[in-house]
Amino acid sequence: MGITVSRMEAERPASTSAPAAPVSPQLSAAVNAVRPKSRTEEVIDYKNLPAPVKYDELGRESQMILKPETFEGLRFDFSRPLNQNFAISHSLFAGNLEVPTSNAQVIKMPVGTYEFGANLISHAGNMMVGRILTDGRVTGRVKYDLNDWLSTKLQLQMSPEAGMSQSMFDINVKRDHYNAELKVGSNQFYGFNYLQSVTPQLALGGEIFWLAGQRKSGTGFVGRYQGSHCIATAQLASTGLLSLTFTQRISEKVSLSSDFMCNWNAKEATASFGYDYMLRQCRLRGRIDSEGKVAALVEERVTTGVNFLLSAEIDHWKKDYKFGFGLVLGE
Repeated sequence: MGITVSRMEAERPASTSAPAAPVSPQLSAAVNAVRPKSRTEEVIDYKNLPAPVKYDELGRESQMILKPETFEGLRFDFSRPLNQNFAISHSLFAGNLEVPTSNAQVIKMPVGTYEFGANLISHAGNMMVGRILTDGRVTGRVKYDLNDWLSTKLQLQMSPEAGMSQSMFDINVKRDHYNAELKVGSNQFYGFNYLQSVTPQLALGGEIFWLAGQRKSGTGFVGRYQGSHCIATAQLASTGLLSLTFTQRISEKVSLSSDFMCNWNAKEATASFGYDYMLRQCRLRGRIDSEGKVAALVEERVTTGVNFLLSAEIDHWKKDYKFGFGLVLGE
């Protein structure tokens, strides 16, 4: 006995489940937020760009790694806060002073200096910093914020040597997406720089200066790219100077940096590579450059408020070796 199946019954689905429930708007929004956006969907809000760094701090991350404050001899620093706003500092240094000669040789003369300093910092961020040394030099810096976007700064350096005293007055304007600064200094120096955020990662700008006493002027153009783990900068000046820096953050404890500097007028070029390694109680910074110089600075935290310093710089070509150690007391 055969079984007969109609055409309608054969085309009918095997399972008759209930219709799917509509997806809620909350779930759809969450899925779209997690889903990576394509390049066509990325929209840059040019009216809400981040504020760039100051023009003078364009390559601050690279400078911290490639130019550690190495020294030769003995160094002792002590700082003591008297209250929440005022602190004093004492610094002793005994080492060698390099005196250049006409035949490119360096003569070292033993010297010893003492420096007294005072720092006054308000709760609003305004500050006055002064230093005086036993050789007669006096340095000072005053910074005052007029409001959230306008600030002024005055820097002074007085020396008993003729022609070595200098001063500089700055007016800085910091808005949401740009930074501008006007400079007026001694020897009839006038300068202006401007840095503008173009995208959330890229900032472009330039500067111009005029030395009225020497009747010299110059211009420069800069760019700074800041990604999630890297920072790259470029500077080009009309004086023939080209500077490139790149800093890569490998991890929370390790950073690497390199730079290249070329002076077209002098036909000179140098390059250097440096590292910054942060340990639990120690910080190690070092560099090596194309001229054969190798430098390293170790900052060991002995206990709270006590740091031990070890410094070394070796120049094999000139047979110049510098070693120093120091102790820093106070935070």
